[in-house]
Amino acid sequence: MSVRSLFARADAVLAQRYPFVLPALGYDAKSIEPAIDAQTMTIHHDRHHAAYVTNLNKALEAFPDLHQYTLGELLMGMRKWPAAVQTAIRNNGGGHANHALYWELLAPGSATSSTPSGQLSEMIVRDFVTLDACKAALKAAGLAQFGSGWAWLVKTATSRLVVRGLPNQDSPLLEGELPIVGLDVWEHAYYLRYQNRRADYLDAVLARINWDVAGAQLRR
Repeated sequence: MSVRSLFARADAVLAQRYPFVLPALGYDAKSIEPAIDAQTMTIHHDRHHAAYVTNLNKALEAFPDLHQYTLGELLMGMRKWPAAVQTAIRNNGGGHANHALYWELLAPGSATSSTPSGQLSEMIVRDFVTLDACKAALKAAGLAQFGSGWAWLVKTATSRLVVRGLPNQDSPLLEGELPIVGLDVWEHAYYLRYQNRRADYLDAVLARINWDVAGAQLRR
């Protein structure tokens, strides 16, 4: 499977409209081992991600005026929607979008690029000096996140790369920032293998990020 097809599947989730659909994982759950075990990948995708999709559809069922908007539009315009549905869009819409990118960033096999190239490489050097410094900032954000949440590398409205820790399933899109790399630090993402060793999980995931997929985010 090509990097472009991987990216296209993640991007297609942001283009979905109601009713939203869980995309296939796209590769064997064992493919991410030893970084993440197959059981965790299966439960995470088939149950947790699926639950966000189901709950988002349930929440939007009573708001037919919102069915015309894509997932990306719902997230970026969240504060415009009825108060009664904003929390569901933030939590379940964010969970759907966040996981769609996460699965692609962990893409296995020959598609996986261990180092950034092109525009992303240039921006990392400009804003972090080295890739190792960027990874260290992502790891620190993941460790600092109290409870459930994500560590994000994002492109800001001023076209800078910054690292942010966001709670729960908050998407950078809520604040008009473009997600580049997202590291899931909810316990269900790693607990079967790593228990309370979040630092070890972050090291393992950062070592296998598909930087080609991350770089494709800049071309959206």
